[in-house]
Amino acid sequence: LSVSSSSFGFIHPAVPNKTRVAILAELEKERRRLMQSQTMNTPGASISLSRPSLKEFRDNAEQQHIAAQQKAALQHAHAHSSGFFITQDSSFGNLILPVIPRLEPES
Repeated sequence: LSVSSSSFGFIHPAVPNKTRVAILAELEKERRRLMQSQTMNTPGASISLSRPSLKEFRDNAEQQHIAAQQKAALQHAHAHSSGFFITQDSSFGNLILPVIPRLEPES
């Protein structure tokens, strides 16, 4: 039973055979390079040779954006209110939360 890679849709059927062979050779070369670099990296190494993933990059950018929004909201609240506010993650999406002091009951 012979199954070509194009039957699974990996390479478009309109791509010439010469190009297919070149693409497959390049993929195999990259796979070997990754396998070799993976075996060369020791588990305790402090420096990772891999690039950060796109998800990590997006998460970091999103955190920086939220931090900037929190800072702006906090500055605005302190400038326009006599209350005290803190930055804190909220399950309701609030960037800042008011701090309400506890008063001792008068006896």
